[in-house]
This record gives sequence, structure tokens and C-alpha cells, in this order.
Amino acid sequence: MIGRLRGTLISRQPPWLLVEVGGVGYQLEAPMSTIYDLPGLGQEVILLTHYAVKEDSVALYGFLRESERGLFRQLQKVSGIGAKIALAVLSAINTSDFARLIQLGDVTALTKIPGVGKKTAERMVVELRDKLDGPVAGPPVLGGAGASPPSSPADEAAAALQQLGYKPPEALRLIQKVAAEGDDVESIIRKALRAALGN
Repeated sequence: MIGRLRGTLISRQPPWLLVEVGGVGYQLEAPMSTIYDLPGLGQEVILLTHYAVKEDSVALYGFLRESERGLFRQLQKVSGIGAKIALAVLSAINTSDFARLIQLGDVTALTKIPGVGKKTAERMVVELRDKLDGPVAGPPVLGGAGASPPSSPADEAAAALQQLGYKPPEALRLIQKVAAEGDDVESIIRKALRAALGN
């Protein structure tokens, strides 16, 4: 089992990362929260990992923080939630604010996360309420961020939003609504996610 990688960041195309360790390139999926905080290409990176083996596939997920890896694992214990929704949660909201929403039973706020419907949000509250710790004060800060190369910053941001579960027309609408001249990819994604989540 692979629990941690230390190597050189070779490629970053949300949600995918390529990290070279001892001449071997590891491809990982990561939440936007991790992708946004990574160093530049060619720099050393240390990632905590989650190694998943299914009947027909093997996948590796990367995280900068133990709190994110822990929540990723807890989320997948909720019936009906897989890796895709778990990554969307981590990309849309930080771990302490997510714990706060769970403690408050705020199903409406949870359904603003891509891929999370009302029934899924209700299951999260019921199954995670006693397993997550987090502050119960202050407004939640919904909205993650990410970056990497396809072409223009707006196109890259739209591609990242689609990886998070937004349909292409919705992703484009959000980008057009918030993108300003001179914005980089991280800024556009962050503003688009906040706009989508009502912040």
C-alpha cells in the first residue's frame, strides 16, 4: 500500500497530478484544495496518498493535509458516496467548515456542492455527525481553487469546474459571470465556486 510520496511535480492538470519518484511517474487525482497549494512544476512535493483497488481499476489519490485525506476516507464510508463526490466536497469547502455544516445538519448548504443531492446530504449528516469534529462558529467558506495548463485561464478554469461535476454550459456561465481581465486560473476558479455556492 502506498501511503506517502515524495518527488518532483511533473504535471498538474486538475484533477490529475503526475509526480516522479525515483524515475517512476505516479499519476494521482487530488482535490482543488491540494492542487491550489502545490509548488510550481519541477519542484519537490510531499503528498499523503490513498490507494484504492477495485475489481476493474487501481487509483491513487493525493493530499497535502492529513485532515483532507481523513475526510476523503470518511466520506466514502457514507452509502452512495464514491471518490468523485468525496473529491468534489474537498474542492468546494475546507474540512472544518464541512464538519460545521454536518454538526448543524445544514442539508441546504451541503446540496450546493456538485454531485450532492438532498438524499446524499441527509445521509452525510446522519452518518458523519458523530465522527467529525469542527468549529460551530463563523460562516462556512465555500469554494476551493485549482490550476493547470490547457490554454487560456478561462478555458483552464472551465475544464477544472467540469472535472468537479459541473456541466459544460454551467461551467461556462460561471466563468463568464466572474472572470475579469488579468485574472489567473486560481482566481477564476475560486470566484466561480463561490458564486455557484452563493458566496
